[in-house]
Amino acid sequence: MEYYNYIKSLHLIFVITWFAGLFYIVRLFVYQVEAAAKPSPEKEILQKQFKLMAYRLWFIITWPSAVLASIFAFALLYLMPGWLDQGWMHVKLAFVLLLYLYHLKCHQIYRQLQRDEVSYSSNFLRLWNEGATIILFSVVFLVILKNAVDWIFGVVGLISLSVLLMLGFKMYKRIRAKKE
Repeated sequence: MEYYNYIKSLHLIFVITWFAGLFYIVRLFVYQVEAAAKPSPEKEILQKQFKLMAYRLWFIITWPSAVLASIFAFALLYLMPGWLDQGWMHVKLAFVLLLYLYHLKCHQIYRQLQRDEVSYSSNFLRLWNEGATIILFSVVFLVILKNAVDWIFGVVGLISLSVLLMLGFKMYKRIRAKKE
């Protein structure tokens, strides 16, 4: 148990860098999609730069952070096996599974964009970027409040957050349309 706080600290650091990578990679996806619509030579110059930035972010920061966050999480569960008997941990692990599914979908989008295949609009990707935000809010509140969370209140709060994010996205889209 003397290493518990060190392991917990490392877990949190790599969770933070993992989320930072997920937030930024989707922004790079937006920029890549928008660059694909530019005329030459601007298109090729921007695509080359965004591909390099995405590659470095994805394989030097995001993937290693995901793996290290998971390794330290398993170490914490090894030290505190009683957590696996608690309901909040089951819900947290479901959100972690959802986070990995989100991460894998981002990996699929990353690979497509590296091949210059544009399958999604920049608006879709802006909206997709909010998925990580919703997961982050859910996990942080769940871990901090644990059993004190009223599940109905938590679900209503998550739905409210999602609605606010959607409204913000629509407002941003209108503002962008006016500027163009």
